[in-house]
Amino acid sequence: MKLTSVHTYPVKGCHRLDHDVARVEPWGLAGDRRWMIVDADGIGVTQREHPLLTTLRPVTRPGGLVLRGPGRPDLDVPEPAGVTPVTVRTFRHRKVPVEARPAGPAADAWLTAVLGRPVRLAWLARPTRHVALGERTHDTGDQVSFADAYPLLLTVTASLDALNGWLAEAGSAAVPMTRFRPNVVVEGAPAWAEDGWDGRVLHIGAATFRTAGPSSRCVVTTTDQETGVRGHEPLRTLARHRRFGQEVLFGLNLIPVSAGTVSVGDPVRIDPDS
Repeated sequence: MKLTSVHTYPVKGCHRLDHDVARVEPWGLAGDRRWMIVDADGIGVTQREHPLLTTLRPVTRPGGLVLRGPGRPDLDVPEPAGVTPVTVRTFRHRKVPVEARPAGPAADAWLTAVLGRPVRLAWLARPTRHVALGERTHDTGDQVSFADAYPLLLTVTASLDALNGWLAEAGSAAVPMTRFRPNVVVEGAPAWAEDGWDGRVLHIGAATFRTAGPSSRCVVTTTDQETGVRGHEPLRTLARHRRFGQEVLFGLNLIPVSAGTVSVGDPVRIDPDS
């Protein structure tokens, strides 16, 4: 098996960055989901309610971020320092508040104009717990950014091929892996091999991870990640074949065990005795 692509999402819910090499930190890949757009109540704004977020293409830079979007001038946003933190939550149902630093009125106005509703931009200076203890089978403690639940998501190319086969049988178009917003994509494993990796130790190059269960999928998978246009697939077909209880599954969550870097082409292996 080998690593075939690497991705981060600087602002939660917005467009991805593709990498040849990425640094692994205790809370995920460097620069991944350290920024989040929040509403007036401090609740994260995601593609679930705003699919056009994916048309925003922020780019990280040392010490900050550049906001880019259609019809808008680029806006440079430094990592805020010396400001009073604000309390935010990744989802309304989440009871664990997180302290984040407000990016400031210029970023807020830029994003408000794009989304057509009052929003703010917040930066997570120090990754910390935002999911209640006991809410997940594999607890990450404070080792997580603004990601929904786990530091990284792994997907397998053969599993996407199997899904696209089901879509073809249903008369629907194939979808790219970007629909699932993974951090690392692996090729060379059989379709759904990742189902058997839960709780084991996984190595990508010199970096080590603990696998943390399958990923439950939502309406975001029905959003074209280049245009923001939303349909019904692949979630409808995936639900017919990959529903387990109340969850529709695709991909595998990861928790870093050791720091380092991962690079496209790195070998990927699972400890046989883990």
